Amino acid sequence: MQYKTLPIVLKDMKVLLIGGGKVALQKAEVMQRNAVDFECVSSAFIEEFQSINARQTQKDFERGDLQNYAVVVDATGCEDVMNSLLAHKKELNFLYNCVDVPAVCDFFFAALLEYGSLKIAVSSSGASPTLAQSVREKIQRVLPKELESLNAALQSKRSEGIIDINEAKKEAKKLLGKVTLVGCGTGDVDLLTLKAYKSIQNADVVFIDHLISDEIIEIIPKDTMKISVGKQKGAHSVKQEKINEMLIEYASNGFEVARLKAGDPYIFGRGAEEAQALIEHNIRVDVIPGISSAIAGPLSAGIAPTARGYATNLSIVSAHLAGNSINTEWIDLLKMKNHTTIVLMGLSRADEIVKAALEAGADANMPTAIISNASRPNQTRIITTLRELPSFAKDAPRPGIIVFGDVVNLAKILPSYEMKEEICDEKIA
Repeated sequence: MQYKTLPIVLKDMKVLLIGGGKVALQKAEVMQRNAVDFECVSSAFIEEFQSINARQTQKDFERGDLQNYAVVVDATGCEDVMNSLLAHKKELNFLYNCVDVPAVCDFFFAALLEYGSLKIAVSSSGASPTLAQSVREKIQRVLPKELESLNAALQSKRSEGIIDINEAKKEAKKLLGKVTLVGCGTGDVDLLTLKAYKSIQNADVVFIDHLISDEIIEIIPKDTMKISVGKQKGAHSVKQEKINEMLIEYASNGFEVARLKAGDPYIFGRGAEEAQALIEHNIRVDVIPGISSAIAGPLSAGIAPTARGYATNLSIVSAHLAGNSINTEWIDLLKMKNHTTIVLMGLSRADEIVKAALEAGADANMPTAIISNASRPNQTRIITTLRELPSFAKDAPRPGIIVFGDVVNLAKILPSYEMKEEICDEKIA
């Protein structure tokens, strides 16, 4: 049977709840949360009813109990009580709800979400309260708590005679919109966090970097809007300012946006710039960490960056600066004893790095590794020295990282991921 439903405002209407068990308690709690004026009658009440702030009369139900009530809720589960109430309903003119018997109900309890005076009701028309509750929980995960304060602000303006429909729509859309900066790590789906996976699955729009792997792109739902904003070193297809504008635009229109970023959003990923731009426009932002290649690369190649006896310090640097210029301010790190230096975006600058390092007095025979496509099926590992780095970096697959330090020698000992190719400089083999 199809039911047509409309919300009822229980203004100055008294409600009678019949029953004192667990089912009745659940109905009582719903009415109490919604400030409904109700009373209870039952032959017995379970102990939990002590938390219910409503008049409770312990007695067997009888016809006289129905006087002056506009709504009656039957939570007894007793067929005799139901038949008695149905017999008196037309005579006494009350609305009737019999729990779990939708065919005789005049109304149904909805699964409610409350944000102050803003209430969202989900009803299955009595078919499955469990389903309605599950849908409510899903909605609750999506909607922001700030709806309560927005609704209160709009209510205050309305009471002052200020009604701006367009502004209200704008504020609501902005509040409902959200951007999540999702760290996608090295591209291995199995290394995604559960939170990252859920964010991708729940997004309305996904912004994709050029380093995001095909495997991760494949887990994006087919009906999700996909926007490529790939940026490559020295050849940005979409400028960062434009990306920021697009994120703001989609979120301001109420979309839930997942911004997929290779590695970790805050490790040389410009995630902080995007987060700041969104915050300045009052857009909700969440950031999910990812496993940076600076962490996954050494591990997957059998290198422990802070292994005792090899290194007591670790530095992660980028060789790339804005405007496609090189960063060499970190070079002196290569002279430190018991120190591991991991360089991102440095393969194309290997000649300049080595030249600067040797001029600074770094050990030309320092163990050095190039790890490309870390943790991926096409991962490669090249073991060499500082001096010989340029000759191997030239043809090394991209993207790749460079690891400097004695810890590179652990690659001969520790387990590593299966690799497509491994090259070891004969001079240090």
